[in-house]
Amino acid sequence: PGHIVPDHFQIRQDSHMTIAEELASFVVRVSYDDMSYEARHQMKIRILDSLGCAIAAVEGEPIRYIRQQIEDFGGREHSTLIGGGRTSPDRAAFYNSALTRYLDFNDFYLAEGESCHPSDNLGAVLAALEYAGGDGADLMTALAVSYQVQARISDEAPVRHKGFDHTTQGAYAVAAGVAKALGLDANRTANAVALAGTPFNALRVTRTGALSHWKGLAYPSTAFTCTHAAFLAMRGVTGPPEVFEGNKGFMDSIAGPFEIDWGKEDLERVVRTAVKKYNAEGHSQQSIEGVLELQAEHGFTGADVERIEIDTFAVAYNIIGGGEEGDKTVVESKEQADHSLHYMVAVAILDGQVMPEQYEDERIKADDVQALLRKLVARPIDDYSARFPDEMVNQIRVYLRDGRVLTRDKTDYEGFHSNPMRWETVEAKFDGLCEPYTDAALRGEIVDAVRRLESVRVEDFAGLLARINIPRG
Repeated sequence: PGHIVPDHFQIRQDSHMTIAEELASFVVRVSYDDMSYEARHQMKIRILDSLGCAIAAVEGEPIRYIRQQIEDFGGREHSTLIGGGRTSPDRAAFYNSALTRYLDFNDFYLAEGESCHPSDNLGAVLAALEYAGGDGADLMTALAVSYQVQARISDEAPVRHKGFDHTTQGAYAVAAGVAKALGLDANRTANAVALAGTPFNALRVTRTGALSHWKGLAYPSTAFTCTHAAFLAMRGVTGPPEVFEGNKGFMDSIAGPFEIDWGKEDLERVVRTAVKKYNAEGHSQQSIEGVLELQAEHGFTGADVERIEIDTFAVAYNIIGGGEEGDKTVVESKEQADHSLHYMVAVAILDGQVMPEQYEDERIKADDVQALLRKLVARPIDDYSARFPDEMVNQIRVYLRDGRVLTRDKTDYEGFHSNPMRWETVEAKFDGLCEPYTDAALRGEIVDAVRRLESVRVEDFAGLLARINIPRG
């Protein structure tokens, strides 16, 4: 495991380097020592947060189906599955990424024309590093590479408006992070990027209209296929070198021209990502926090509400507010509920929280929440949109039956990059999510391992995650 076949080619070191080669040079160049103290601290917070989300998802419906498929198909036992069992690195990347993503409770990154969830890369990087025999510093570095690549391509080459999903940029992030985890040279890293970026350009229909299991499985599928691609590059398989700039390449076919100087990139983008306070789509966090603040101050109930108006920025309106991605008052499943501002705000008022239990089928279909969600109206405000993504600007107005109008203006929430979540808060979130599947001792071991991650072997870290208790039957 981890053996690299001798290189067949030398990467060009002149002005004619392809963009994939420039990106590969960045991946090979950066190291753990390049991460600031704050970047390391924030990365540990996101790893602990992601693991809490993953452990809490072990009983999810599609998660059961994926485990059944892995148990049926098998796979060389190189990498650990959260909750026990071992399989090939690409299948472990799929399963563990599906766990991280399923609840839609993991971190997110906001660019002007794109949003994504960089912690979606954890499952792939973890599987590859267990194969390669790395340690926690290697894990943090490879994951920071994935964060940087995904965030910067999202900044400069958004594709949502073209009808493509953010997993399209994620293909490059997975390939870069796995290549770093495997210690590939620049040539093989460039080929990993090309092999991943060429075939896996996903459609945005994943997140529009009637949502399905695929909303939570699209990036895990990217983790699966692009981990596989990076391992092919490790063996010596080559891909189109001009995947970005070539004829019918990413720029020509999808994104349009853009520039990123990979020679100047660092590993600091993780500090610009946000941790979720509520189990809800990222653009809804400030709305939920705001309405719960109003409720705490004024003591109203769902029965007191005449209507709710939320003025927000265009991205939030289009994705979760009833804009271009569909009617958000039709909510019949978890996937629809956690992408409906109407549902998430309504259930927050009724239950005082938005956590995994708010997405149980019985809760989604209950009369009280179905009635209240139809009383919410969202609209985009140009000025608010102009301040995005540096701020998440909202004005919330709750009209009560007694004639009062309660108003709250928000520009962020606890967990946004301008208002970071403390370690203690994330640890409490982790404990709450994991309690049904772990005892206090195991939770303490995992938290301690993340806190001192640099000194922990990935194999030992994965062994802790294998001890998660998944109810059988």
